[in-house]
Amino acid sequence: MLRKYLYGFAAFVLAFGILSISILRSSLVNYAFAVSKSSPTPEAEQMPEVNYTMTLPGRVLPGSFLWPLKALRDRVWYLLTFNHLKKAELALFFSDKRLVSGQSLFKDNDPDLGLSTVAKGEKYLEMAVNEEEAARKGGQNTSEFLAKLAAASLKHREIIENEIIPGAPEEARPYLSQLEVYSKTAFTKASELLISSGKESPKNPFEGQ
Repeated sequence: MLRKYLYGFAAFVLAFGILSISILRSSLVNYAFAVSKSSPTPEAEQMPEVNYTMTLPGRVLPGSFLWPLKALRDRVWYLLTFNHLKKAELALFFSDKRLVSGQSLFKDNDPDLGLSTVAKGEKYLEMAVNEEEAARKGGQNTSEFLAKLAAASLKHREIIENEIIPGAPEEARPYLSQLEVYSKTAFTKASELLISSGKESPKNPFEGQ
């Protein structure tokens, strides 16, 4: 009897995940940009690099016939994680993966799919912030994660602002700039919480911009 219920629950989760992916794909904005490239600005080259290591994008990128399966796996993995701190870490991991995947797509002259992938990645960054808050309110110690989140947020902004935007089509750049609000917000929240608890916050190289 228990096995029957477990099978039923697994089937429900799978169906829900498929439905979630379908809704997500249908709700994403479709972009169509002409491909053009320009050189990075001298200011971008001179800015100190943020000390945070991004994960590799992996072999399966958006646009691959295997991508829906990978996205479904990520969604089910996230839904079946109930600890808020672990869920925050998972959301940050997915955020990093999608940002570097989007960056690869821009380099491969696919700015339309690249932009939607970066957008999804920054949404995951927002989810990481929300899950950290839930974990903290639940009594979990999130100091270590906050330091990681602050550094990751700066790295996200660095990649978007200094590496993706300079080579992106002119008409795509305003959309990419708007996506920086997620990394800016995440850094501000994480930094303020670290400082208020007597912890050191990563230095913001974009301060004053």
